Amino acid sequence: MTISSRNVQHFAHVILVILHCFYTGFCTEVDSITSTQSLRDPGILSSPDGVFKLGFFSPLNSTNRYVGIWYNFSETIVIWVANRDKPLSDSSGVVEISSDGNVVVTNGEEEILWSSNTSTTSQVNSIAFLQESGNFVLVDRLNNATTIWQSFEHPSDSLVPEMRISENTRTGERIEVKSWRSPWDPAFGNFSLGMKSEIIPQVYIWNGNRPYWRSGQWNGQIFIGVQDMYSVSVDGFSVVNDREGTVYLTGPVGFNFLTKFILDWKGNIVQSFWDENGTNWKVLWSAPNNDCEVYGTCGPFGSCNYLESPICSCLKGFEPKHREEWEKGNWTSGCVRRRALQCEVKNNLGNSSKEDGFLKMEFMKLPDFAERSSTAEDQCRSQCLRSCSCTAYAYDSGIGCMSWSNNLIDIQRFQSWGKDLYIRMAHSELDHHKDIKKIVIPVIVGTLTLCACLLLFCIRMVRRRGVKSKEVVLLGNRMEELPVFNFETLANATARFCENNKLGQGGFGPVYRGKLEDGKEIAVKRLSKASGQGLEEFMNEVLVISKVQHRNLVRLLGCFVDKEEKMLIYEYLPKKSLDVFLFDEVYQGVLDWRKRSIIIEGVGRGLLYLHRDSRLKIIHRDLKPSNILLDNNFNPKISDFGMARIFGSDQDQANTKRVVGTYGYMAPEYAMEGRFSEKSDVFSFGVLVLEIISGRKSTSSWSETSSLSLLGYAWKLWKEEDLSIFIDPVILNPSMEMEIRKCIQIGLLCVQEFAEDRPSISSILAMLTSENTSLPTPLQPAFTERQVSFFTVCNKNRENEWSLNHTSITTLTGR
Repeated sequence: MTISSRNVQHFAHVILVILHCFYTGFCTEVDSITSTQSLRDPGILSSPDGVFKLGFFSPLNSTNRYVGIWYNFSETIVIWVANRDKPLSDSSGVVEISSDGNVVVTNGEEEILWSSNTSTTSQVNSIAFLQESGNFVLVDRLNNATTIWQSFEHPSDSLVPEMRISENTRTGERIEVKSWRSPWDPAFGNFSLGMKSEIIPQVYIWNGNRPYWRSGQWNGQIFIGVQDMYSVSVDGFSVVNDREGTVYLTGPVGFNFLTKFILDWKGNIVQSFWDENGTNWKVLWSAPNNDCEVYGTCGPFGSCNYLESPICSCLKGFEPKHREEWEKGNWTSGCVRRRALQCEVKNNLGNSSKEDGFLKMEFMKLPDFAERSSTAEDQCRSQCLRSCSCTAYAYDSGIGCMSWSNNLIDIQRFQSWGKDLYIRMAHSELDHHKDIKKIVIPVIVGTLTLCACLLLFCIRMVRRRGVKSKEVVLLGNRMEELPVFNFETLANATARFCENNKLGQGGFGPVYRGKLEDGKEIAVKRLSKASGQGLEEFMNEVLVISKVQHRNLVRLLGCFVDKEEKMLIYEYLPKKSLDVFLFDEVYQGVLDWRKRSIIIEGVGRGLLYLHRDSRLKIIHRDLKPSNILLDNNFNPKISDFGMARIFGSDQDQANTKRVVGTYGYMAPEYAMEGRFSEKSDVFSFGVLVLEIISGRKSTSSWSETSSLSLLGYAWKLWKEEDLSIFIDPVILNPSMEMEIRKCIQIGLLCVQEFAEDRPSISSILAMLTSENTSLPTPLQPAFTERQVSFFTVCNKNRENEWSLNHTSITTLTGR
């Protein structure tokens, strides 16, 4: 056979390519980099699960080569870059362990372009590999695999789960995310994202050294300066103070690896998730997404509202500092006071009638540079008033009393979910007389209209339910039958509502422990002025709880009603609420299985009384651990009837246009369609049972990559017949396991998706108390998947609202 010269050349070329691949590691993947194994362009280093890759890449429209980390299924999204400012001009790059034990990137001339630059032991002991989280680590394998260096402590432009940004308050050292210079140049850009935690932690985006965007203050659960940000902290970010000088933001905890945040080259922080069905990245949230979110757009004492034109306006009592600039749309110089405050006026006569006052502004992003104190809410105003330098104050239950001195900067008006900000004003600027005319007349007209509507509504309800008119009169006069306390008695009993006597905080307001003169201990529930609940919920709770008496329902002792104050007085239960013993690490070991089973059965008996055995059929609508109080013997008592609804004797279900309750405990037909019945309480009871058995919140995550809710996780383990993992280790006892498994099955029966499939509360109690272990097989529960995102972009016109933690959102509805 004759071989042409052309064929010989082709064959030789193939051999050379094969030899080159063998020599350089081309077309191969490695699992680590050691003193004897390097990574040569275009080789790949993979994470153990194959999700992340580390290797050489070229950005769009560029021939330069960089070492980076990306998602295996999305090579265009690079989350970390090593040699950002020193690209390779060809494919001669190598990632290897240097003689001093560092991991380095070198070019064909063995010049080091990038190094981990840390103190190590030796080249032989060092090994670098890519973890499942996407973290590239260098460890000392002979020293207990100690991590010497990790890429998560040197972010590029991206944040993925398990990464942190932090600030050391002692040294000032920060771990920050830094943007690319352009979409095709990974070099350090103008923008950085990091923490600032001198007084109250906040997240900032800086443009150079100037703030460009900020998250607002962290209140223990959310950043209150982000519009529509609401979640339980375990489902999103968490700010942690390690008590050694470092404050860091983790997260987002509980998200799977398909979620990422990128600080783009224009200074926008963008959250995206990978849509497996569409095989692309979808944006969930971004900031800043309008001019009002850019830091200080309206200058000092200016307020921004992107729905108005122009978007900037001076606060009441202020005027533009430079009017010509202001009218041209340059608002950065801000506003100044028209009239000086009383304490600033020299030689004033100290006339108390001319004392400064405060203007309340609702739904606000609070200004920057807040000062924090432990002052109680009702004393925050007077504290600010005593200081001449105090220009505003606000209160948040998670932060405490906040005040501001001098300029107020970066104020924004939200459409919802903002905070109340009280601006200090000169007495003459408050326009008392005008306000009286503007307010009193509409209030009178509105009150008369409301009374007429309520009267018509009551008549309609009486006719529809067939209730006799005298029964309506009895309901209306129920307040007269209930003992009425005076304010001084309650104030003295609670030491003037001292913060040390505060038992907790709910949607209604704070609850205080008190002791009457005869030594009897009480719990005083005080309606907060900032509460979403009002007279309707107050009266509803009085009417409902005063009508029912049961050992598993909290007992109402009396009330106090005044123009400005509304309070309910209950029996004091020393063990506080169930959530303390379930979810607080300090108390989790107190509840053994016997106590937990008593609580489950007791709550069930309380519900049975409400649904079937009392004179009125009552649907609670907000059953959750924080509304289950415990006495000295851990007997449960259902509390908080502000949202309860009274049913007619022949009524099985009702509808409402607005949903009230707590996220994680609402039945699907109620949350989505507004239909509620006994079975919606049964659903909440089922969630409660599963929380009691697992010791975990319904909104908590089971692993960093799992998207399953508590219900979904219980269902998964039920199908796999592996429920022992679900049971709280505190109560996991072989002798009790069969009984606990039966309760899990009952819980799953309660949370089935369709109301008609759920058992009645009487059937549930029969199952709990019967020794017969043969129970119906549950169907798939509702809400098996958790929320994808911590930041939720909501429909501005949403009709359904719910709370994500202990606070319950309510709306006025006819009952």
